[in-house]
Amino acid sequence: MVTFHIRPENIKAAIKRFMDGEPTVEGAKIIGRWHEMGTGHGFSLVESDDPVAVSKLAVAWSDLVDQKTVAVVEDAQIAEALR
Repeated sequence: MVTFHIRPENIKAAIKRFMDGEPTVEGAKIIGRWHEMGTGHGFSLVESDDPVAVSKLAVAWSDLVDQKTVAVVEDAQIAEALR
């Protein structure tokens, strides 16, 4: 999961990049993105088995946004880990 905040001075550039077709990285697939309306904050879920690919995807946006990437699992997966 990548949480992000678009830096205020980069709002227009981030909108342009998003609308023009965002960067893609082989091995990292964005499966959804959610935005807090009007705040520049949001998060995306990235599917990957390759931490290097996820890092490359983060770098593709690093000039415009502050972001934090963490590994997440579904309920069933964490339940299995807790057994």
